[in-house]
Amino acid sequence: MWRLGVAGVLLVTQLMPGTPAAAQVDHCTGQGPVTCSYDVPPGDYDVTVVLGNKPEPTEVLAEARRLMVSSTSEHVLHFTVNVRDPEGQQNGFGGPGTPGLQLTITGSAPANVVVTQSPSSTRRLFLAGDSTVTDQETAPYTGWGQRLPRLFGHGLSVVNHSGSGESSVSFLAKPELWGALEPQLRPGDVVLVQFGHNDKQTTAEQFRANLTEIVNNIRATGATPVLVTPIVRRWFTGAKLNSTGLIVNGLGVDLPLEMRTVAAAENVALIDLTARTQAVVEALGPEAAKALYLTREKRDDTHTSEYGATVYSDLVATALHDLNLIDNRYWNPAE
Repeated sequence: MWRLGVAGVLLVTQLMPGTPAAAQVDHCTGQGPVTCSYDVPPGDYDVTVVLGNKPEPTEVLAEARRLMVSSTSEHVLHFTVNVRDPEGQQNGFGGPGTPGLQLTITGSAPANVVVTQSPSSTRRLFLAGDSTVTDQETAPYTGWGQRLPRLFGHGLSVVNHSGSGESSVSFLAKPELWGALEPQLRPGDVVLVQFGHNDKQTTAEQFRANLTEIVNNIRATGATPVLVTPIVRRWFTGAKLNSTGLIVNGLGVDLPLEMRTVAAAENVALIDLTARTQAVVEALGPEAAKALYLTREKRDDTHTSEYGATVYSDLVATALHDLNLIDNRYWNPAE
């Protein structure tokens, strides 16, 4: 898979597109990890960080626990980060968070930081989904969207507009979801759309209609939609996942199947994450698959652990790379 050789700490005092901002590492505190906080408005930012003379394996998280850097020993690090309000779940489920940019760095401390406001042409990957996708504020809950940024390098921003409890119905209805996402979209953007877990009483006809509306709305902006079937739950009958695990709702609607149907009918790209996660979970079996979910910590077989979210983000990245919707220069080198 891909791996991000970046890390970040930043301070912006005056922002003009393409203009380096003053950087002061004294806005960071602590030691192993170092935490940094900067008063910047919402937007996308390019960050360059120079680590100390003896770089140690370093991990960087931004905002609501987004993994920007998976363990790296590189000396100079780069990434592009999206700053939002609220910083985590876009329906406000986890609260407003902290304004500006927050970073947490484990490993080497930064020696120098340069930040610029990203140009308006910056490529962006938007995520629209539920709690299994969103930027979860509190560990051990982790959405696969939180682990996705580490797979991209400088110049591509991951913008996660997901929220706990959201469905294809609520996403369209709430101004803080589609109403907030739509004005940001422009040609060149890619939007991954995963719903199903919370469409518990949505009919097949309504689910198809909702997805079709979402696809058409995205296309109307010039952006590119990608439908993503929902991750499976760790619900087994014997050695195989049962209908609950495979996201068949209370009305007997096979929601992943309906999403595949919409993708074919609308000629829209599809990532069959249900099939991909099913293969992983069933190969592991009921006991070993617990590590992917919060079964042991929370008796929760729907929400993923940090490990599970990382594995599933890799599945998304592999499928997205195969679709050739994001230029190769934005991907990190293979691990």
